[in-house]
Order: sequence, then structure tokens, then C-alpha cells
Amino acid sequence: MIKRTLCFSNPAYLSMRNKQLVIKLPSVEKSDLPDSIKQESVIMRPIEDIGVIVIDNKQITLTSGLIDALLENNCALITCDDRSMPIGLMLPLSGNTIQSERFRNQIDASLPLKKQLWQQTIQAKIANQHKVLEECSKDKHPCMKVWSTEVRSGDSENIEARAAAYYWKCIFHNIDDLIFFTRGREGDPPNNLLNYGYAILRAVIARSLVASGLLPTLGIHHHNRYNAYCLADDIMEPYRPYVDRLVYGIVKWDFIPEAGITKEIKQQLLTIPTLDVSINGKRSPLMIAAQQTTASLAKCFAGELRKIDYPLI
Repeated sequence: MIKRTLCFSNPAYLSMRNKQLVIKLPSVEKSDLPDSIKQESVIMRPIEDIGVIVIDNKQITLTSGLIDALLENNCALITCDDRSMPIGLMLPLSGNTIQSERFRNQIDASLPLKKQLWQQTIQAKIANQHKVLEECSKDKHPCMKVWSTEVRSGDSENIEARAAAYYWKCIFHNIDDLIFFTRGREGDPPNNLLNYGYAILRAVIARSLVASGLLPTLGIHHHNRYNAYCLADDIMEPYRPYVDRLVYGIVKWDFIPEAGITKEIKQQLLTIPTLDVSINGKRSPLMIAAQQTTASLAKCFAGELRKIDYPLI
């Protein structure tokens, strides 16, 4: 079942009652309105139906009981900074019944296996970038297709970087204001939209890794000592082009750089977990596909599979 993604951008009291998320508005609670009207303003949602919650306001209160219940149901809790950009991610410590066994398989994974898994990851990423680039630019880019087949074990020749440089140079080329776009975390818009979208995607992937009994910290390629989600950053790579395609559509029709990430744009970016993707020839929401991907990764670590199930555009 596809889980809900909820974003709270206004002051709110969030608590739990009968396994339901209870949402109350401070402005109503502190008013002199009759209790019957206050009761009617309360919104309730089943906790088991929630997959991601985004907290985007400093005046939001969550009870400890609610946080416990959300984590028990493997909900990813994202917090945002003063610029409304995701800055924190909370996940459960335990998400699988045979977690210790899968931890051991992951820790004991050989270097050749990790290099092969990274090769598959980059091949899938470049193949998806190729499809998105052709769709957005309305042109052929045979070099991307060639590069996707030239990735070797561990991507020893760093073809990922070569493909990325070409990809970002071309993807917005047919939009007048973005002919000279440069991808950078602190760069000009629409880098902010990409950053926001990737943060949502990262939370979805990290949540799926925990559900599959894997350590999001221990990557197959990324290994920054300060990064708590190295494996999530690895596994999300082939999924990034789905975010890129969504952002391209927003920029082409709706985006005004000076306006930043408006409520309407944020609503579109929050659809990332429900984006339609194709994995093993079958269509499913991205959140469901992510669970399939991480489950296949766990089997690769256990020696039951040799290939990760990644979506292809």
C-alpha cells in the first residue's frame, strides 16, 4: 500500500489518539469558540497510512507518543530550516525482524561485490538520465547511451562524472533563462527545487533501507565519515532522474526564480513518493519501487541475488 506524505507549513499541535495522528490548530485551540466547533476543526489520519512527514514551521509541536508511533510504523520524519529546506531526517533504529543478520551480511560484503553493485547503480543512473535528457531536450544524445554501457566495476574511470557534466549542461538548454545553468547545491534556482526534491527522495530511500533491515550509514560507494546516510545516497542515484524530470516540468511552466519554492511548487515536489515508475517491467509508485530495490540489495548482500532491481525510464 502506498503511504501518505504529509507536510505541515503552518503552526499546529500534533498528537496521537487511538493510533491516529491528531492535528489541531493553535489559533482555534486558543480562541473563545465553543468546544463543539473546536472539536470539528480537529483532523485525524491513521498513523499506519503515513510514510513521510515534513515539518516546515518552527511553531509545530509533536508529542513524544506520536513520534514513537510514527517510528514504530517506519515513518520518515523530515525537519526543515529557516529557508524551508529539508535539514534533518529521523528514522527508526529497528525496521526488520532479521535485522542483525542483514547487518552482518552488509558489513561482511566484499569489496568486489560492492564495486559490482556500484557499477549496476551508475549504469542505471546514466540510462535514466539519457531518457530524461532526450525527453526534455527533444533531441538525441547517443553519447549518454554509450557511457551507460562503458561503466566498469566500481566505475573506475569515473564515467558518472563525465555523464553528469554533459547532462546538466543540456537538460535545461531549451529554457531561455537557464541556458547557462550550473548544477550546485548552493547554486542559483532551480538548484533549490532539485535540492528539495532530492531530500524527499533520500528520505524515501532511507526509510526503505531500514524496512529491509539494512544500515543506511554503511554505503557501497559513498563513505563520508560525517554522512549518516551513505547507503541511501548510493541507492537513490538511479532515482534522481525522476526528480529531475519533475523539476524540469515545474521550471518550464510554473517557476519564477524570485518567488522561490511556493506552496504550489512544494505540493508538486511532495508527490515524489507517488511518482509512477517502471521496475522489472511493472509500473508502481516510487515508494513501492524503492522497497523492491532495497529488498533486492539485501539479497545481494546475502548472496541470493547478483543484481539490484532498479527502475528504468
